[in-house]
Amino acid sequence: MEPSDYLNPAEEKMEMAVAYLDESLAHIRAGKANPKILDAVRVSYYGSNVPVSQVANVAVPDARTITITPWEKAMFKEIEKAIINSEIGIMPENNGEVIRLSIPPLTEERRRALVKQSKGEAENAKVSVRNARRDAIEGLKKAVKQGMSEDVEKDAENDVQKLHDKYLKKIDDLFAAKEKEILTV
Repeated sequence: MEPSDYLNPAEEKMEMAVAYLDESLAHIRAGKANPKILDAVRVSYYGSNVPVSQVANVAVPDARTITITPWEKAMFKEIEKAIINSEIGIMPENNGEVIRLSIPPLTEERRRALVKQSKGEAENAKVSVRNARRDAIEGLKKAVKQGMSEDVEKDAENDVQKLHDKYLKKIDDLFAAKEKEILTV
């Protein structure tokens, strides 16, 4: 058994935790128009539930507006209904050509709640990274019993710790950027 047999899967898990956090934070509305907030909105299209982006053109003309231009006129009512029933909390405006979502400015209380939610997502990612570190170290300890030298195991443990620290820093950086984005008025 090689140390890399434990380091590579651990790094993969840590990388996935950071990627998942990045995706989660992208869906948290920060007062600026972001088409990703519509990712969870599904519309019925010929019997299938599909994302809005598969039945319409979604654009962000300015920092406070998202426009949705359905490819078929029949989809206007479906898209509007899906947005109203979603958890976005924004009333769509329809002028017959385009559906407009005006992103309201966030209140101070709402900003704090969003920062708290972001912090929770970051903590979940940190737990995943710590679990990957723990699994790798446990695997290395078992490898010692199967004949790996203790020096190699100690070096590998240090490498796992360095990976852990590197990914925790990435998580902290992602959270700090999101916090700044949310708190910037």
